[in-house]
Amino acid sequence: MTDDGQPLPELPQLPELSEREAAVLAYEARSWPGPGAKERAIREHLGMTPVRYYQLLNALMDDPRALAHAPGTVNRLRRIRATRRARR
Repeated sequence: MTDDGQPLPELPQLPELSEREAAVLAYEARSWPGPGAKERAIREHLGMTPVRYYQLLNALMDDPRALAHAPGTVNRLRRIRATRRARR
């Protein structure tokens, strides 16, 4: 309610993430046993190159839909990105 007793306007619904976008966030939330395992899984299971995967992941880090879908993962990635940027 607003100060004058009127109901707050409803916020527009954000569209859902695509299956591919949700899969990228799910892969990023996992831990991987060793070097190369994640990149191999990206190629085999997601059908994209690791370069494309990381491009999509970087775009998702700034997407409010991704934050709503996987807040822990997105916030962790944002912290890592901010730390790396601060070192430059």
